[in-house]
Amino acid sequence: MDEIAPRELQARLLQDPPVLVDVREDWEFTHCRLQNSINIPLSDLPNRWRELDPRQSVVAICHHGLRSHYAAEFLRQNGFKQVLNLTGGIDQWAAQIETEMPRY
Repeated sequence: MDEIAPRELQARLLQDPPVLVDVREDWEFTHCRLQNSINIPLSDLPNRWRELDPRQSVVAICHHGLRSHYAAEFLRQNGFKQVLNLTGGIDQWAAQIETEMPRY
C-alpha cells in the first residue's frame, strides 16, 4: 500500500492537490476534516466510488489510517491507479500540521 505522510501531503496540496476522500463516518467528518475533502464513509464506498474520477490522484483519509487503507485498496481494485493512504490519518494531520484542529 502506498502511503503519504502528513507533511508530504501538506506540500502536495500546495502544488498538485489530489482528491481527498475522507472515509470516516459523518459525525467524525463534521467534528474535524481537511479543507476540500469529500466525505464518503467506508460503508458507502461500494455504492459511491463512481462519484470519483479514476484518472485523478486520490488520498484516502480516516481517523488513524486503517479504514482509509481498506478504501485505497478497494479503489485500486476498481481501476484507480494513483491512490495513497494518509499515514496516521486525520489524527496525525492534527498532531503535525493543524495543531488547532479538534482531536478525538
